[in-house]
Order: sequence, then structure tokens, then C-alpha cells
Amino acid sequence: MSSASLFHYNRLINLKKRGVNGEKSDVELNEFKQYLLEQGKREKTIDDYLRHINNFHKWLQSEASDLDQLTRYDIHQYIKHLQDRGNKATTLNPKFSAIVAYARHLGQSHLVENIQRPEIRHTRHISPKSLPRNDRNRMFRELERSGNLRSIAIAYLLLYTGLRVSELTDLNREDVHMGERSGNVVVRDGKGGIARTVPFPSEARYHLRRYLEIREDDDQALFLSNFKKRMSIRAVQRVFEKLGIHVHMLQHTYGRELVSSGVDIATVAELMGHSDVNVTRRYAAPSMKDLEQTVEKVFG
Repeated sequence: MSSASLFHYNRLINLKKRGVNGEKSDVELNEFKQYLLEQGKREKTIDDYLRHINNFHKWLQSEASDLDQLTRYDIHQYIKHLQDRGNKATTLNPKFSAIVAYARHLGQSHLVENIQRPEIRHTRHISPKSLPRNDRNRMFRELERSGNLRSIAIAYLLLYTGLRVSELTDLNREDVHMGERSGNVVVRDGKGGIARTVPFPSEARYHLRRYLEIREDDDQALFLSNFKKRMSIRAVQRVFEKLGIHVHMLQHTYGRELVSSGVDIATVAELMGHSDVNVTRRYAAPSMKDLEQTVEKVFG
């Protein structure tokens, strides 16, 4: 057996001793989690980073390498592996961010310096895709016909407040104030850790009250799953996937409708929790459908 083959064989033996499933030990991941907490990372970000690092570790083991002996070459090859599997920049970057955090946790930031990765190409002059009025009408009709008061309340709350799904699932009952003539929703931990308060229109309040009236528990979570636990982001996404709708379109519809109604960009940015008004300006841009209709009118 050659020296290279012997080295490869010994590495595999050592890795097998660490565990067949290839997962990092709880102790090591807990140390990384503690580091992330000290850095002020949000709970969802921490969960994502731990998952990404575990997946990275499993891939390293399949390559006869290991996180404990991490090299710059390993990181380069993992990024190439992700690209070969079809990961675009928007999918790949969060995984790379987790590796950056882990390298810093180890005190080896040099491993990730100037690592080349795909750039996110922003389409700055086209508005994010929102729900056309016909699709909105269909969504509400189908939800009301289903009789699921929770799903109905979620749809109205998301579309009428512009909340992100993660913000909705984090809501507690005390975060929602519902009077006869007015109401609001308090987002305590929005994107970037910024809190905000948004108006809560009457129709959305009506449907949320109907849902809360059938609740027989005293759980603080605003929305509970079928298993009586706080509803997860994935569970909310599934509600709209069944309708053929991407849940993010509801937030985009909220922003586009406000801008189209003449609400100034700064106010819309405040309502949506955007720290950069340039993000909000996208809603003032024409949608792809608007462009298609214009071109068809000119050349059709």
C-alpha cells in the first residue's frame, strides 16, 4: 500500500471511530452554539448555522477529511461541490456564512479570507413578484371554503401586515392589540433585530378573533400547530404551497399595494422593517407582467 493510500485508509478508520452517522458531537456543537449566542445571533440563524456545519462535516468525512483538521482547500472544494449540485448564490451564501462563523470560532479566520464564491445578481429594476388580484381572490375563497380558521387568519395577517413568516411564527398573543376601531401588531425581533409596530386592519382582526375563540389553551404563542406547539415556518409555508402560492408573495403584495396607493417609500420601509430604503424602492418598479403588457401593447 502506498503512503498516500495508507494515509487515506488511516483517516477513514479514525473517522469511523468518531461515529458512523458523521455528525459532530453535541459537545462541539454546543461550544459553537455558545459562541454564536455570544455574538448576538438570532435563534433561527443559530439553528441554520448548526445544520449547515453538520452537513459540511458529513461531506468532509466522505472526502476523508474532518472539521478538526479543516483546510482552506476543503472549503474551496465544498463550495465547488455545492455549485455542482445546483446551489445558486442565494442558497450557497448562508452555508458559507456558517463556515465563516465556525472558522472564527476556531480562531482560524484566515481559512475563509478572499474565498471566491458566486455573486448574487440583483434584478434592481423589476418589482418582486406579487399576487395578482385574481389569485388573491382565489386564495381567500379556497381558504374560507376549507373552514380552517387558523389558515384563514394567517393569510389575512400576512397579507394585511406585510410580516415575514418568521416574524409571524414568533408572535405571542400579547403582541397583537385588537380594539373595535383599531389594532396593531408588535414585531419584537424583526430582521436585523429591529422592533416595529404595524397597523392591523379590521378584516384581519376579525379573522384572528374567530381563530382565537376556538382555542381552549392558554399557550402564549399566537398560532399553534396541530400538535399544540408553536407553529413552525415550514408549517406555514405548507398552507400556501397547497394553494400553489409562495408565501413570500404575500409580503411583496403588501409592499407593492402600499407604494401603488401613494404611500411614500420611507413609510413603507418603516412598516416592512427595511433598514435600507433601496430594498423598498423595488416595489415602485414595474413588475415583469407590467413590462410584458407594455411590450405587447407596443409590438403586439
